[in-house]
Amino acid sequence: MEVVILCGGFGTRLREETQFRPKPMVHIGERPILWHIMKYYASFGHTDFVLSLGYMGHLIKEYFWHYELMNNDITLQLGKPEQRTIHHSHDEAGWNITLADTGLEALKGARLKKVQRHVKGDTFMVTYGDGLANVDLQQLAKFHEEHGRLATVTGINPTSRFGELGIDGETVTSFREKPRAANSLVNGGYFVFNRGIFEHLSTDDSCDLEVGALEDLAQKGELRVFKHTDNWACMDTDRDRTYLNNLWTEGHAFWKRW
Repeated sequence: MEVVILCGGFGTRLREETQFRPKPMVHIGERPILWHIMKYYASFGHTDFVLSLGYMGHLIKEYFWHYELMNNDITLQLGKPEQRTIHHSHDEAGWNITLADTGLEALKGARLKKVQRHVKGDTFMVTYGDGLANVDLQQLAKFHEEHGRLATVTGINPTSRFGELGIDGETVTSFREKPRAANSLVNGGYFVFNRGIFEHLSTDDSCDLEVGALEDLAQKGELRVFKHTDNWACMDTDRDRTYLNNLWTEGHAFWKRW
């Protein structure tokens, strides 16, 4: 499946880093968190990416534009820039990456709608550019296919900071961006959508994904939850950044499958 990654937010809670770069470009180890997310999807065979860009999106473009140069050995001759040899050595060969500007102020629903023309498949995955998990993407895709509804959201229970899911079995009956119960499942991202999701979105910058579209789908019985009880974390604050970097440095990165 194609994977849309929402990379446009301002990252205001991580201002120490995001005043210089977009949050998806904040590093875990020597690589941006965006690379870690893409690497995880690629480990399941999903290597067609559409990156929905906003704040400082040019830095994400520059990163991938220069990726071959910065991640391989090269041989060149000064004065003859056309005579350059790249000695391929990285493991990301075959990734197809579309980098799409979706505006500075657009909310997530608008960002998703604005990349519709780049999404070719009838079913595709969507995630945020700041979250990591060890979600079984193969089982997630299978779950979505079997239930036959329009949308699947991965439900987690790490904290009350995120959108709460009202659940009846595997059916999401309500979607509340601000939770009311401390022990309920919340939105962990890692979505699977059918193409029909685009009919519930608009290119108006005020179109959100969670507040609006997913609430509406939940009320119509078109949103199912894939329950993930294992590891999940996001890079929302400097404390989160430190935690994720410590996991990586100590060899305990739960998302590392490569």
